[in-house]
Amino acid sequence: MIEVRDLAYQYDRQSVLQDINITFAAHALTALIGPNGAGKSTLLMQLAGLQQPSQGQILLNQQDIRQIKLADYAKQVATLRQFPGFHLKLQVQELVAFGRFPYSKGHLNAQDHQIIAESLQFLGLSALAEKTLDQLSGGQRQMAFLALVIAQQTPVLLLDEPLNNLDMKHAVQLMRALRRLCDEQGRTVILVIHDINFAASYADYILALKDGRIHFSGTVEETVTEQKLSDLYDLTFSIVQDAQGRLCNYFNPRGE
Repeated sequence: MIEVRDLAYQYDRQSVLQDINITFAAHALTALIGPNGAGKSTLLMQLAGLQQPSQGQILLNQQDIRQIKLADYAKQVATLRQFPGFHLKLQVQELVAFGRFPYSKGHLNAQDHQIIAESLQFLGLSALAEKTLDQLSGGQRQMAFLALVIAQQTPVLLLDEPLNNLDMKHAVQLMRALRRLCDEQGRTVILVIHDINFAASYADYILALKDGRIHFSGTVEETVTEQKLSDLYDLTFSIVQDAQGRLCNYFNPRGE
């Protein structure tokens, strides 16, 4: 379980985050939403231990993450930052092998190879294992990086805008994979996401940030409402509820 207490962060004398208090549910998918500049990616990097808060603390299983050795934290929390431009002649299976580094230190054993193969199979990438990254489409590369994170075998996964630059098919595939990680493997997934419909369809919980503060949080049912989303994004929303879930229309709500 990850708990954030009284967290604040300043950069170049500007307040980026303030008064952040939240407990992230274990074995669930939590979506961080909000307008640009709200502090979503910054909060994720704080959770990853890649930035130090100006005040407050982040607890993993009731232990301040600043007291956890980096090598040990890498066995508990895996982070996928915004998709990098990566054009090396590196095979997919070689990329995914980096996920085993906290355990193997570069010397892969039979168990490592098995986990790499299972991670590729989980995402339907086995046939691409020997392809180099520059031979893949953008969506396939994004899935390969997700396989790297899965191979790290951590209870917690942090993903920063993993749907960026993906077409609809690959975006759905990725979100279904994240949902399965929670449901089938009991992982905890926290991701920054801009598409409110993907958040509403796949998340268990939503944390909305605005101007560096928590604007609201709760279950999808509690948070995905016309009033709350309209106030968050300064847009008019129309929400349709059916057996498949909620569909948020902000393009042309009610014919406006």
